[in-house]
Amino acid sequence: MGKTVEILLVEDNPADARLVMEVFKDFKINNKLYHVKDGVEAMEYLQHSGEYADTSKPDLILLDLNLPRKDGREVLKEIKEDEELKCIPVVILTTSSAEDDVLKTYCNHANCYIIKPVDFDQFIKVIQSIESFWLTMVKLPS
Repeated sequence: MGKTVEILLVEDNPADARLVMEVFKDFKINNKLYHVKDGVEAMEYLQHSGEYADTSKPDLILLDLNLPRKDGREVLKEIKEDEELKCIPVVILTTSSAEDDVLKTYCNHANCYIIKPVDFDQFIKVIQSIESFWLTMVKLPS
């Protein structure tokens, strides 16, 4: 299979995080999925600080917007302003359908914006589509 794809999931909802992790686990792609629960942890992970000192840079970030401690909007802005991190594709995966959120995240260089479906089966299809597109079709930076 080639290089292992490393994915950072930034999600505070335990049920959504568990579902994403299960779908990725079931998919037959060589990947490693790491999960953090808020924006502060996300930035510590990405900057290799604290308990995340030995982490590697992810190839893809799945980022919720409505996070405790540090909002996903702030995390996206910090990622895209950082020379070391700005080339990592960021997929916004959120319940927010607010047009202002869509516009602001694209203005801050999000790579795509996906609204989480409420329906369980549709949520699984969305995650499978993310996998299919980002892990199969797209060439990610090394």
